[in-house]
Amino acid sequence: MVGEVTVPPSKSYTHRAVAMASLATGRSRIKNPLLSRDTNATIAACRAFGAKITQTDSSLLIDGTDPRTPDDVVNVENSGTTLRFMTSILSLVPRGHSVLTGDSSIRRRPMEPLLDALGRLGVEAWTTRNNGCAPVVVKGGGMRGGRSTMKGDVSSQFVSSLLISTPKAMSDSSLQVAGAVSRPYIEATLTLSKLFGVKIDRDGYERFEIPSGQSYTQVNFTVPGDFSSASFVMAAVALVGGAVRIRGLNPALPQGDSAVVDILRGMGVKIEARRDSLSVSASGSVLRGGRFNLGDTPDLLPVVSALALKCDTPVEIVGVAHARFKETDRIAIVAKELSKLGVRIEERRDGLKVYPPSKLSPRRLDAHDDHRMFMAFSLASMLTPGGTPVLGAECLDVSYPSFLTDLKSLGARMRSD
Repeated sequence: MVGEVTVPPSKSYTHRAVAMASLATGRSRIKNPLLSRDTNATIAACRAFGAKITQTDSSLLIDGTDPRTPDDVVNVENSGTTLRFMTSILSLVPRGHSVLTGDSSIRRRPMEPLLDALGRLGVEAWTTRNNGCAPVVVKGGGMRGGRSTMKGDVSSQFVSSLLISTPKAMSDSSLQVAGAVSRPYIEATLTLSKLFGVKIDRDGYERFEIPSGQSYTQVNFTVPGDFSSASFVMAAVALVGGAVRIRGLNPALPQGDSAVVDILRGMGVKIEARRDSLSVSASGSVLRGGRFNLGDTPDLLPVVSALALKCDTPVEIVGVAHARFKETDRIAIVAKELSKLGVRIEERRDGLKVYPPSKLSPRRLDAHDDHRMFMAFSLASMLTPGGTPVLGAECLDVSYPSFLTDLKSLGARMRSD
C-alpha cells in the first residue's frame, strides 16, 4: 500500500462541538465537521430543541439557544452519543416532555446509570418499557443540580452527558464517578467545555464540581482528524506492508485512540509523526504480539483483533468489558466472526485472547451493522487467500464513508458482489 489519505474528521469532537455550540450564546462556526449518520443525528436533535444550524461547504454555522421541547420524537438513529447527550440536555427545557428513541441497536443499549444520576439532580426521566433502554421520556422543568453519583464502567458518554448539561442547572452540581472507563473521551469533553467558556473543577476522573448558571459562549472550532478512523488505515499498512502518509490529525487535542501509534510501534511498525500527519511504513512481515489493556480505548478492540492475525505470538486484549455495550457486543462478535476463518480465540468477560493462525480459510463475515466491525473484518479479508466477503458496507456511513475508496486509492484490491 502506497500513497496519502486524509482521514475523516473526529466523530467524537463533532458531536461535542455541535451540542455545545447549540447551547451557546451567539453564532459558532464549526469547521471541518464530520457529516455522517451519527453526527447528523446530533445535528437533527439540536435543531429539534431550537438551535439554528446552517451547513456551508466546510463548516456548520450554529446559532445557539435555550432548549425548548421538540415538536416530535427525537430519533437518534444508531447514535448512542446522541441519545446520551440529548437525554440530559432535554431536561433543561422549561416544560413538557421529550421522547428519544432510535434503531434496534439503540433500543438495547443501557441508559439506567444516566437516568439514575439525572434523578439525583432533580430530573424525572424514565424508559417506556421499564428496562433501562430507549425509548426514553424526559420531563422538562430544568435541572435542579446538587450532588449525584454514578458508575462509570459502562460508558464515558454518561459522564460527558452530565458535564455538558449541568453548567446550566439551577444550583451548583457535584458529580462523583466510580471506575470511569474511556477517560480520554471525558478529557475531550472537558477540553471543549473550557474552549466554550464553561468552568468545571475536577479531581482526576472521580469528582467533578460544576458551578450553576453558566453560559456557553460562541467559538470557532476546527474538528481534528479522527484517530479512530486512522487506526484502520495504519493497521492495513502494518498487515500488508507499504508506506502511507495520513493527513489531518491534530495531536494537540486529546484522542484516546491515538494510543494505536504506540501499539503499532510496539508491534514493529515504523511511524513518524509530523505536525499534522503521520507516516506509516511496514514490510508486511509478522508483527509482535502482546497484552493490551484497552480500557480507555475500547474502539481499538476491533483493529487490534485484526492485527493479531499477523502476530507471531498471541494477542491478549483486556479491560474492555464495556465494549459489549457498543453498537454490538464487540467482544462476542469478533470472537464469533474471526473464528470462522479458522482463528483460535478465547472469549473472556472483559476481552479476548487471539492466537496466531497457521492459515486463514475464506468464509463470509458479517459486520452485524457495526461500522468498526466492518472495517476490522475488511482488514482480515486482506490476509485471506483471494479475500473473503464482508457483509455490511452500508454501515460505514456512521463514521468513515470513504473507507473503501481510501483503501483502494492506496492499492488495496476489492470487488463487490
